[in-house]
Amino acid sequence: MLFKRTLIALLAVSAATLAQAQSNWPTRPITLVVPFAAGGPTDVVARTLGVAMSKTLGQSILIDNKLGAGGTIAASFAARAAPDGYTFFIHHNGMATSPALYRKLSFDPMKDFEFVSQAVEVPMTLLARKDFPANNLQELIAYVRANHEKINLANAGLGAVSQLCGLMFQRAIGVQVTEVPFQGTAPAMNALLGGQVDIMCDQTTQTVPQIQAGNVKLYGVTTRTRVKVLPNAPTLAEQGLKDFEVVVWHGIYAPKGTPKAIIDKMNAAVRTALKDPEVVKRMDALGAEIVPDATNTPEALHVWLKSEIDKWGPVIKASGKFAD
Repeated sequence: MLFKRTLIALLAVSAATLAQAQSNWPTRPITLVVPFAAGGPTDVVARTLGVAMSKTLGQSILIDNKLGAGGTIAASFAARAAPDGYTFFIHHNGMATSPALYRKLSFDPMKDFEFVSQAVEVPMTLLARKDFPANNLQELIAYVRANHEKINLANAGLGAVSQLCGLMFQRAIGVQVTEVPFQGTAPAMNALLGGQVDIMCDQTTQTVPQIQAGNVKLYGVTTRTRVKVLPNAPTLAEQGLKDFEVVVWHGIYAPKGTPKAIIDKMNAAVRTALKDPEVVKRMDALGAEIVPDATNTPEALHVWLKSEIDKWGPVIKASGKFAD
């Protein structure tokens, strides 16, 4: 009887201690794991948000860049981290494409994480080298269909959003071209500028300066509506490629089991950061779109990730391009 009363007392103390720890969170710096290199688009988004979130949370946000395997190394690390509220993970579309792209995956995107928030979306653009014969989207489609055996399409590597956009474009027009993967967006763009490849998809964070300088041909943006940074550029959908939509979206996650009270606080910090004037200014300069409050909840991110897995799975499987 004494043992039972002691055990109950200890459990009560533990529960009270845990509740107090969650209410006091955070009491030390928080790590935000980024699956790509410093200076890249996802890293820039993470660092910009981190500075703003630290104002709300009262603790520094430390960026931990863990590279490799299309983001799966970082995702595996984050999934195995302690669910104590001091490790979070930011990832783009690769969170949704990895189940179809990788034959062996050490984590389950839908089951091994708590969902915190969406953050920003970055539009994609469809481009060609400056001297490419086609001058508009319809001419591009006709030319690629007639010459698909000799067309080269650049991308930033297997699993990159630029590759996914290229796959969707090929699927939409009903032909396959030669894909040329590069180690990142910068060398792919350099190849386009140098005329070594013909066409490519890439995000506005990389392409706007080249578009504005007249160094490439722009055929449209891949969002549902036109984007602020390129107001005169029509969408591919409005030009006839119905339902063509590809954006680089970013979600924030935590290891499974992270307490809901902490998830809610982190979500509130993200929401506040996305309204910070410096964040808004920085995202506008990058051509990034801040997601509205209605889609900025853990529940909305959960639904969105599932829909993106369902969207990209068939596209990747039809392409026959997989990673070990």
